[in-house]
Amino acid sequence: MKTWILAEWIPVVLMITVFMTVSCAPGQDEVKLRVMCYNIAAGHGDIDGIVEVIRRHDPDILALQEVDVHWGERSGWIDQAEYLAESLGMHAYFGEIYRFEPLDGGPDEPRRYGLAYLSKEPFVHRKNHMLSRLSTQTGEPELTVLTGFPEVAIEWQGRRIHFFNTHLDFRPDPAVRTLQVAGMMAIIPEIDGPHFLIGDLNARPDAPELEPLFSILQDTWTGQEEPGYTFPANAPDRRIDYILHSEHFQVREVIVYTTEASDHLPIVADFVFNE
Repeated sequence: MKTWILAEWIPVVLMITVFMTVSCAPGQDEVKLRVMCYNIAAGHGDIDGIVEVIRRHDPDILALQEVDVHWGERSGWIDQAEYLAESLGMHAYFGEIYRFEPLDGGPDEPRRYGLAYLSKEPFVHRKNHMLSRLSTQTGEPELTVLTGFPEVAIEWQGRRIHFFNTHLDFRPDPAVRTLQVAGMMAIIPEIDGPHFLIGDLNARPDAPELEPLFSILQDTWTGQEEPGYTFPANAPDRRIDYILHSEHFQVREVIVYTTEASDHLPIVADFVFNE
């Protein structure tokens, strides 16, 4: 009788042991932070297509570049940051670069253009830092300092995480990007806790002007077999969009998603805290 009972229970014990082993496997109970970078090209004529791309990947926080707020006909005069936030049930923060008076035919609101964040968690810190720029809104631009380097923070797993969002100069001459990187390097190291730099850097990974950033932050795409090209969306041949992170994180997965909802492809990455 005792032998029969033992025989009956051996499979059960083995199943419990296997279940516990699987359940306690490394990474099984990790809470991932999903981060997304997306240059939306002012909606690219299809803001609802942008909504669907974001919804498909369900990020916890995303950094957007080229965002219109009551800017003009190309984006239907809407506040794109708020439209996306309301469509996705997320919190929004907009960091403007340019602000102009309303135009005839549009709403009685300032015309604004810049960068934005969307987050599932509320922001516990928000600041729009200054950065050197050559304006894209004048015929013969002169170097000036404008807002447009927004920083936010959220609480995640009991820790405060800071995010910086940027869109660097697009011109072939790297001189302005070099100044912009120097400006960011004066701000980012002030954060000694977990942080990210996300954005369209308008330069390939081997560009000399980006080296200072790679000296203090890790490139999410490092170690991937694919080149990770993000631009142009219809025939990508270069990587100019990035998610960079501090040493506080490990990358669990990173992808570049193929879509023509914008002229850039979005990057989506899952992170866990280093213990």
